[in-house]
Amino acid sequence: MYVNRIRRFGFVNAFLVPEDDGVTLIDTTLPRSAKAILGAADALGAPIVRIVLTHAHGDHVGSLDALAAALPGVEVLITERDARFLTGDKSLDGDEPQSKLRGGYPQVRTRPTAPLVPGTQVGSLEVVAAPGHTPGHVALLDTRDRTLYCGDAFSTLGGVATTAKINPRFPLPAMATWDTATELATARTLRALEPARLAPGHGPVVENPGAAMEAAIAKGA
Repeated sequence: MYVNRIRRFGFVNAFLVPEDDGVTLIDTTLPRSAKAILGAADALGAPIVRIVLTHAHGDHVGSLDALAAALPGVEVLITERDARFLTGDKSLDGDEPQSKLRGGYPQVRTRPTAPLVPGTQVGSLEVVAAPGHTPGHVALLDTRDRTLYCGDAFSTLGGVATTAKINPRFPLPAMATWDTATELATARTLRALEPARLAPGHGPVVENPGAAMEAAIAKGA
């Protein structure tokens, strides 16, 4: 298993994924988290060579600028769709559901070095389109051990839940979801991948999550 979870402030996660050329960091959590993330990478004994962002909400890109400054030459990857939010462009495309954008989309100085493209791989991570929580949200499936880094397509804090419907035990992710119908369709797509474990943006990693994902989808419908 390659999962290295960094938990910040008790409710938001980043992950360090070892690769042959160093470490891939998935998400950057909240502002003022760079020191903790760099320390966790040092403990693994390998440098962070790329930062992969599942989406552009502030609790996932919050320490991007600080990390990019501390890691000269680091790759920064996000979908072209969500990259627009990083520049302050909150427009919706004509072919997208015209649901209200929710959650915080901070502008950042750092620009992506390359786009994340669904259907391709970044190291050992397969990029999976997972829109709904945000228009350009993605998940990442580790092809070595089938860990699914699902961003905010699911949350496990207070139980496994989609972010299509508010979980009273931890409502924040669903409160920030852009389009619930699209999010629910994504949850079904991710369940069909048969992940061995679910590694979300919020909450603990869950082993053998299939049945719990199915129950969460049923509740979110």
